[in-house]
Amino acid sequence: MLTAPNPCDPAELRAAYGTFPTGVTAVCALRDGAPVGFAASTFVPVSLDPPLVSVCVQHTSTTWPLLADRERIGLSVLADTQGTACRQLASKSGDRFAGVSVTTTGDGAVLLDEAAAWLDCSIHQILPAGDHDLVLLKVEAMRVYHGVPPLVFHASGFRSLALPAA
Repeated sequence: MLTAPNPCDPAELRAAYGTFPTGVTAVCALRDGAPVGFAASTFVPVSLDPPLVSVCVQHTSTTWPLLADRERIGLSVLADTQGTACRQLASKSGDRFAGVSVTTTGDGAVLLDEAAAWLDCSIHQILPAGDHDLVLLKVEAMRVYHGVPPLVFHASGFRSLALPAA
């Protein structure tokens, strides 16, 4: 017999959110000549016209304030081979970019090499949303690397997509 849903216990809510597989992105830019960034699994394509995407950023983030005033922000859709780079970018300590190969645009966006796609973005709008900010980014330029499979985050771990058996 089905029972009514439980009230929103934070641990159970996190587990419920974890049942939804997502791609993983790196959100990065230059600050004082050095790359700064973080990993985000809260990426959502929003609009084709104008070209908008979004990421959600916790209010407690210490990295977002270093990016929020940048002219351009690079958003890299991570490839299934970039799990280690993703964990580094999500780390609270150490050099997040150690051993990570990046490309920097003239406007200061930082993009991870070997990603599935690059989106060179400007901030369009920031909206408060509970304990996060919803950051709408306007895609100014992009590049898709066809045939590069994405990194998938599900149930607190990384997964790869597999083609169904014929």
